[in-house]
Amino acid sequence: MRPPNHRVRTSVLTLLLGATFGCGEPAPEPTAEVPSRADVGGEVESGYRVDPFWPHPLPAGWLLGNVVGVATDSRDNVWIIHRPNSQSGAAETPPVIAFDPAGNVLQSWGGPDDGYDWGTQTHGIHVDHQDNVWVGFGGGLPYDPNARTTTDNALVLKFTPDGRFLLQIGDFGMGTEGSNSTAFLGQPTDIWVDAETNEVFISDGYSNRRIIVFDATTGEYRRHWGAYGNEPDDAPMSRFSRDASPPQQFSTPHCVIGAADGLVYVCDRGNQRIQVFQKDGTFIGESFIEADLGDGRIGGTPWDIAFSADPAQRQLLVVDGGGHAVHTLERDSLEVSESFGRRGRWAGQFESPHNLALDTRGNLYIGETLDGRRVQKFAPD
Repeated sequence: MRPPNHRVRTSVLTLLLGATFGCGEPAPEPTAEVPSRADVGGEVESGYRVDPFWPHPLPAGWLLGNVVGVATDSRDNVWIIHRPNSQSGAAETPPVIAFDPAGNVLQSWGGPDDGYDWGTQTHGIHVDHQDNVWVGFGGGLPYDPNARTTTDNALVLKFTPDGRFLLQIGDFGMGTEGSNSTAFLGQPTDIWVDAETNEVFISDGYSNRRIIVFDATTGEYRRHWGAYGNEPDDAPMSRFSRDASPPQQFSTPHCVIGAADGLVYVCDRGNQRIQVFQKDGTFIGESFIEADLGDGRIGGTPWDIAFSADPAQRQLLVVDGGGHAVHTLERDSLEVSESFGRRGRWAGQFESPHNLALDTRGNLYIGETLDGRRVQKFAPD
């Protein structure tokens, strides 16, 4: 792990992810090759092949809006959450949809009901160790780090796999008391549940600048922290620049996920970096994304993280929504070893990839928001 202020710059190495993840079941034929960074100036080939026929067609009358979350459960079913109100003609499509591994619709539910709030801007989905489904509600990215979008969507909900309500954290329409509130959220972005401690970690988010932790059964507040494990501060921030000193606060913490060894990883999206913590918020290290984006550009913006399928979780897969790519980082150094993808709407290309998830076979699922509005499957090659 690099020390806190060290910026990692690395050449992109030729490393096939298929060798790392082991043998997966072959993707159905025909498949399309995944565009590599060589298509836009990079130097590597991808270790994945896109399956252009996954998932199977949706039921008649269904249409996806912006896909803002993807997750897998214990049976390798794939769960997505999308925004029906973001796409004309999608109003009748359930916001939460589960697909079986073959790509058939397995379950669908979601929307307003008695007993809980249902916001207008879904954001993030997580399936925990008991296969309970957590969904979040947050707004849009404040490109100006001092701008504050609507705070109405400031809650997280927990359901059984069949959509029975279990728990609500936060309130719709209540706004936020700021990044040090123990009762209210500020447009959360992502959810991760620690099976060992039965705690839910929430990246919070578009209005707030922190990670906050609750009891996953009762919703009781546990703790929270900001960048570098310090107390978060909502004071105005300078616009991010890679030439300036590392920012001391989060700017749109967009994902949170825990590794098997107990480390917690946070996408600091607005600051183009990943920070690593112990579960109690103790800061371990950070790295700015230093990927070959083509045309001589080095950078990258982390929107979501998944761990490689090997027992040691030696690598991070990071989806870069701004760069329309996926980067592989070595977990011990946070250095980029491979990138693939390019902007486009054909199979294997990306239009604002927002989230990613891996199943136990090493298959990679990527959900796209904005003009993408789909989920794609990539099999290890």
